[in-house]
Amino acid sequence: MPRELDNYDWETFLGRRYIEGDVAKFQAANAGKTILLTGAGGSIGSALAMRIATSGPRLVLLLESSEQNLYQIHTDLNDLARGTPRIPILGDIADRPLMDAIFAQHRPEIVYHAAAFKHVPLMEANPLAAIRNNALGTYVLAKTVAQHAAEKLIVISTDKAVNPQSVMGVSKRVAELVLMALTNEKTRMSSVRLGNVLGSRGSVGLLFLQQISRGGPVTVTHPEVRRYFLTLRETVGLVLTAASLDSCGGIWVPELGPPLKILDLAEHLIRNTGLTPGDDIPIAFIGLRAGDKMVEQLVSTRESREGRGICGLHRVSGPQLSRGDLETAIAELTESLRRRDLVALIRILCSIVPEYQPSAVLLELSNDSEIKTRQA
Repeated sequence: MPRELDNYDWETFLGRRYIEGDVAKFQAANAGKTILLTGAGGSIGSALAMRIATSGPRLVLLLESSEQNLYQIHTDLNDLARGTPRIPILGDIADRPLMDAIFAQHRPEIVYHAAAFKHVPLMEANPLAAIRNNALGTYVLAKTVAQHAAEKLIVISTDKAVNPQSVMGVSKRVAELVLMALTNEKTRMSSVRLGNVLGSRGSVGLLFLQQISRGGPVTVTHPEVRRYFLTLRETVGLVLTAASLDSCGGIWVPELGPPLKILDLAEHLIRNTGLTPGDDIPIAFIGLRAGDKMVEQLVSTRESREGRGICGLHRVSGPQLSRGDLETAIAELTESLRRRDLVALIRILCSIVPEYQPSAVLLELSNDSEIKTRQA
């Protein structure tokens, strides 16, 4: 059996120092505030909840759509931060009346948005759900935040939003465009693009450890596939740092160095168990899945990094939608979801995000010859 995940020397695999962020600064930013955390029971959400609850907030609102996940984080906080006032809320970010009720009753000042569907192949098979949750859910949340003049909204984005080839990636790119269109002088909206979070629930590292514990094989999509990796601790620090920056919001990317081979991660984990890759534990190459890319990017060719980095983060500038264009696009997406019209949905997404390249699986699901011709 492999050692517990936290015992792995991730810094050795990453080949760089951990990104710490400014702990004192982000603790001060949360102290005395009413904070809403969406996706509070997920891997990143629960880690954020732990850090936020120990920063002296006035109140923490834990919003989660999974009853079991909400129960778990609420129970865990009983042990870690019993004296921190908190309210568990079982609900959906796309539920506009619920969001209005939360803001009207509790007036959260800072919102951390960690709720998202993230598994690429699963979302390729469920594109309507991906867009409803990741794109329209973020829109509902951002509109509510702005209407109630909260101070800050910080959204966790992904490198898959850059030149997206998956519906998960394009859903998160739409979410980024939502923030850039709706941010204003009273409410600063920011997103932080992250890579693969080592040790998070459903992550490739955890999958590899499970496969190693069973004696293999360890399944890798392709020997040359590369991804950006960071630890859960780094993820929390970067998100909280973005919330503490005195800036006008926008898209932020971390300083992660070059992307690393997933094959190298698999071999690293096998060796850390005292076994030999290929001999003791076989490695099987299973091919790219629907929506997968060979190499992810943090910044597209249509974007540029601005100035010097701050606490391990760089601000990115690039294409935006006007508020009017955004509202039109959201109305069209909402209607296509209401009718469950996948063809219309993909056409609208390609219009909003011209660099989006729908996967062959999604094109077959939609059976849209016009889009197929365009993507050829």
